[in-house]
Amino acid sequence: MADEKLDRTQLKEKIREKYTAIAKDNDNQPAGNCGCNSGCCETGSRSYTMFNEDYSKLDGYSPDADLNLGCGVPTEYAGISEGDTVLDLGSGAGNDIFVARRLTGENGRLIGVDMTQVMIEKARRNTDKLGYDNVEFRLGEIESIPVDDATVDVVISNCVLNLVPDKTQAFREMYRVLKPGAHFCVSDIVVRGDLPEKIRSAAELYAGCVAGAIEQDEYLNLLRETGFRDIKTAQKKTIELPDELLNEYLTDDEIRAFRKSGSTLVSATITGVRPG
Repeated sequence: MADEKLDRTQLKEKIREKYTAIAKDNDNQPAGNCGCNSGCCETGSRSYTMFNEDYSKLDGYSPDADLNLGCGVPTEYAGISEGDTVLDLGSGAGNDIFVARRLTGENGRLIGVDMTQVMIEKARRNTDKLGYDNVEFRLGEIESIPVDDATVDVVISNCVLNLVPDKTQAFREMYRVLKPGAHFCVSDIVVRGDLPEKIRSAAELYAGCVAGAIEQDEYLNLLRETGFRDIKTAQKKTIELPDELLNEYLTDDEIRAFRKSGSTLVSATITGVRPG
């Protein structure tokens, strides 16, 4: 059981290792069959698909790109228009990018950024299969996005900003790459109340989008402090952490106390604007 705090470099490496394993496991599974029941998105006993949404009915959906790792559908509220330049942070195998391309059309430009080389390679293979010439995937970190200043119309992200140790820097980078007057739409996990310290400090859970969650108001305040305006929560839903997961980190008494506390995780889709 990993229950010690790791420094930022170690956390990033832990996350990179886990998502590398997920991508490689998925390569050995039938397309579109990477759900919780298939086991292909699990490393050891840990599932990374507990929050995922069903994308299969969306225009632009590509089963090869769907690793069931999101916690929302940011493209639904992103206000993407034909011809837009769209940046997806933590783009994985390309799931959200390909849905967004159906909205931008052939005149749009779509850029995915991911820090895991194997994910980038998988996304590029998927792009080649689909024959898209206005989609590209770049290796990089969200705290230092490999995109020029003020060149993006819409930033999207799906259950990835949680994984970034320095969220303030990530939000600054989002602000930097957006054009004045442009906007973002991100789906992420936030906390209402207090998570037990054992959960927050568990590296395994961090890589699974849980321990990196910060309090909902803190998340929104960081966006405001960065300079974003018109910040709204477009959608949210409560996430129930199963006992079998909590049992790996908490005693029975600690689980009961956590349940009684009213603290909970929330999947939230949040929008905001860089002032023009």
